[in-house]
Amino acid sequence: MGKKFDETLEEVRRRLGVGITFDILEREIEVGGKRAVLFFVDGFLKDKVTADVIQALQWVERGDTVPGTVGKLLERVIPYFEVDVVDSVDQAVIEILSGPAVLFIEGERQAIAIDVREYPVRSIEEPDLERVTRGSHEGLVETIVFNTAMIRRRLRDPSLRFEALKVGRRSKTDVVIGYLADLADPRLVEEIKGRIKRANLDALPMGAKNLEEILVDNPWNPLPKVRYTERPDVVAAHLLEGHVVLLVDTTPMAMLVPVTFFHFLEHAEEFFQTPSIGTYLRWIRLLGFAVAAALPPLWLALVRSKEFLPPALSFIGPKEAAPPVPLALQFVLLEVGIDLIRMALIHTPSALATSLGIVGAILLGDLAVQVGLFVPETILYMSVAAIGYFAVPSIEFGYAIRLFRYFLLGLVVLGGLPGFLAGCAAGFVLLARTRSAGAPYLWPLVPFHGPSLVKVLLRLPVPAVGQRPPLFGGKKSDPTRRQGAGPDGGAAADGSENGRSGRNGRA
Repeated sequence: MGKKFDETLEEVRRRLGVGITFDILEREIEVGGKRAVLFFVDGFLKDKVTADVIQALQWVERGDTVPGTVGKLLERVIPYFEVDVVDSVDQAVIEILSGPAVLFIEGERQAIAIDVREYPVRSIEEPDLERVTRGSHEGLVETIVFNTAMIRRRLRDPSLRFEALKVGRRSKTDVVIGYLADLADPRLVEEIKGRIKRANLDALPMGAKNLEEILVDNPWNPLPKVRYTERPDVVAAHLLEGHVVLLVDTTPMAMLVPVTFFHFLEHAEEFFQTPSIGTYLRWIRLLGFAVAAALPPLWLALVRSKEFLPPALSFIGPKEAAPPVPLALQFVLLEVGIDLIRMALIHTPSALATSLGIVGAILLGDLAVQVGLFVPETILYMSVAAIGYFAVPSIEFGYAIRLFRYFLLGLVVLGGLPGFLAGCAAGFVLLARTRSAGAPYLWPLVPFHGPSLVKVLLRLPVPAVGQRPPLFGGKKSDPTRRQGAGPDGGAAADGSENGRSGRNGRA
């Protein structure tokens, strides 16, 4: 450590606040006739293992504490595998605050970090947002080593890498970058690691969401550039396509990059059903996206441009000649009302949430129609759009859909049906210009790649999936090497080369 033993201990005590903060503890013991001090955080240690380590150290004989004691203790004495040498006070402080116990021995220039920590952890449960009727019911948890173990269980591949970094000057949050070395684009992996290492942050208090803002360009673009999932089988399936996964300690979800528009319209349920049913579910979800994004603005555009309506669609529009509240304002009020109900449900105890939903959605809506605030058609079309919104698996993409709906409503007010068409064109251009970690957001539609587009639109059987089509410039791999039963078992159910593939095998 470069200082006398007592000076080193005093510096460690000062920097950790020993004696001031109640949860940083030290215990002085004797190792082979030499003074030794063990520092640790209360609540992080496995009591039995800690007792075993201390007992083993106390049995060390005086003759074993010659120069080089640390190396001998690591090799012969400490009955635990996860031990390491600490060369500086800075490193020792970081280790102690991260959970391991650190042992200082008088006369030694190095300390020993003994990883006997045990974080408080909740039981593994199925994610609320990604439930399936068949398949695994495991979900990621807040402890990062448990998450890597669940992923490794599904991918027993020697090329699977989990690289650990620390982010935040104060928090020193553990961040893990996972990828398959023979599939992922090495330039992408290095770019992600470089951005994380260059991050000038005090901490990641919100976990993966803070990390996302380090990685993405143009954060004001409402389209999500990463995909979040709480399912380890979904993570495994993406890794098999060459994607990179980021795990943040204390965050029960994984971040997947790169992603495309079509990733946000997929769900694991499709891959636990037959190809025909999976294709049907996929198309229903695409329909839900279209309804959520465009139905209310389209109806309003047709009402304002009735000259374009054929006789068969003459029923479109309110029965009243002049509603007391403008139709566009009705839609805006309904949008705000639905968002308020949704926010209230999040902050309401579960026992009362159902009652609040019934009161907000049914009673208030019916009363609003009776008093003339809304016409029935606006409530009908906004309700259908809300159902379509809930069919989209990604919360982040759902918020982007709502903002786009506001945008379309504004253009319809200004320009009617031509304004609606201009808004749709502008939305398509935004999708086409957006990139996620260098990958085109609308791939394989723009740029066009026919075989991969077929796999986007259809949930093909595993034997019908061919080679992985190139996109991200990663390494080639024979998909038959990892072929299997689907995302639950970590199988390569879809073909992809260089990180993006046909759609099967990824949720």
